[in-house]
Order: sequence, then structure tokens, then C-alpha cells
Amino acid sequence: MAIRNMTVATRSLDADMTVDEFKEWLRRFDTDRDGRISREELRRAMRAIRARFTGWRSRQGISYADADGDGYIDDSEVDGLIEFAQKNLGLKIVAY
Repeated sequence: MAIRNMTVATRSLDADMTVDEFKEWLRRFDTDRDGRISREELRRAMRAIRARFTGWRSRQGISYADADGDGYIDDSEVDGLIEFAQKNLGLKIVAY
């Protein structure tokens, strides 16, 4: 069951979220509104879920998901970031 109406700061790592909810949540950290997630924006997202070692993990996440090597995660690369988040951050992202 997906948890709805939770704020970014209080989202639990134990709660399931759908792929669409994850994408919407991630978009909140796109501070420059360019449609891509930078390493710093990813780091802020990780801090919001109280992940540890966010500098290292954000670097790893970008490296893992950035298929074209430009240093950003765009819409076509979000699936790789979802896979990284499930494996390395303990997030439960389901396809509803």
C-alpha cells in the first residue's frame, strides 16, 4: 500500500511509494527547475530522508544512474536512480 500525503521531511524509509510518487518527490529537489537532478540536489533529497554519508552516496547514485555521463539524472535515467535507491537506501518503490 502506498503512503500518501506525507511531507518530504517526514517520509519514512519503511513506507512504500509508487514510481510516480518517487518521481514527484524527487522533483521537489530540482531547485534550478531544469528537469534534471544534480549531485547536490540528490544529496539534499538524501538528507531529507535522513540517509547517512550523503556526499558519498549522492556521488554513487549519480555514477550508477547517469547513463550519458553528463553528471545529471534526467527523466530517461530515473529508473536507474530508482534501482539505486532500492538497493542502497532501503527505499521501497513499487509499480502501482
